Amino acid sequence: MIRTDICIIGAGPVGLFAVFEAGLLKMRCHLVDVLPQIGGQLTEIYPKKPIYDIPGYPEIKAHELIDNLAKQIEPFKPTFSLGERVTHVIRNEDGGFEVKTSDNTSITCKVIVIAGGLGCFEPRKPEIADLDRFEGKGVLYFVKNPDQFKDKRLVVTGGGDSALDWTIHLASIAKHLTLVHRNETFRGAPDSAEKVFALAEAGKIDLLLNTNLQAVSGNGHLKAISLVDKKNETKTIEADFLIPLFGLSPKLGPISEWGLKLDKNAIEVNTFDYSTNVEGIYAIGDINTYPGKLKLILSGFHEAALMAQSAFKFVYPNQKLSFKYTTVNGVNAF
Repeated sequence: MIRTDICIIGAGPVGLFAVFEAGLLKMRCHLVDVLPQIGGQLTEIYPKKPIYDIPGYPEIKAHELIDNLAKQIEPFKPTFSLGERVTHVIRNEDGGFEVKTSDNTSITCKVIVIAGGLGCFEPRKPEIADLDRFEGKGVLYFVKNPDQFKDKRLVVTGGGDSALDWTIHLASIAKHLTLVHRNETFRGAPDSAEKVFALAEAGKIDLLLNTNLQAVSGNGHLKAISLVDKKNETKTIEADFLIPLFGLSPKLGPISEWGLKLDKNAIEVNTFDYSTNVEGIYAIGDINTYPGKLKLILSGFHEAALMAQSAFKFVYPNQKLSFKYTTVNGVNAF
């Protein structure tokens, strides 16, 4: 059982900044994210993409922004449940909540903040038969523990940054690594692509281009993968693990069942404090909607600040909030 003041669903840039704003008001935060690391889209989809509209930074790479946000919230000691999906929200008798996740983590909190970007990200899965039979039994969509691939035969599929970055990282860990990509060129960073080609030329990985997944097979655990190239020639290779990295698809997921007022796949909020129609639950960032909404990180930061001011009354109902500037009061941890 994890006890905290605020449970933040989503550890992207807006969720991380919400920790800072809450911390200034002495409120503790626990963050839950279905991705295995913090950063949301910025880390998972385009870590090296430059961002130009963050105040004070004429240009900053996506992963650098996340690194800075992580450093900014260190004094407030947030805790995390990563690689977990929120499945249930239960209202407690005291007015607070119990949040449960797919890994049976239970979080007791007084306030819930939904900062899930465009929703819960789900991996895009290749459309091949029986793939689901081997999920968790050789087929993985996220890398949580690279050491589990030590001395194993590993196949990575995809052509984006995630596929390239993990290929580079795991090449020295796996017994044998094969990267499979359906095209001749990669979508990921040119520098990463060059490193992958260099690994292939050095014989440290096998690189199969213009090739698609065709089938998976095994007996209780993945044993082999069948591939087909553009000439319609098939090939079967032995493998202990398959990691399809075809990107992520945003879905609202179980949030749609919590009684929140929705507009399509977004949560309607009151712009006074970005509260939802359910008392004690807020929504900030790209997951919310209101007249004039702009889906910008900058806007999400603003929403996080006003949310924290409002959440204070749930966490400290008997205290009066006195707003103070950080330039005067500093950043004081617990």
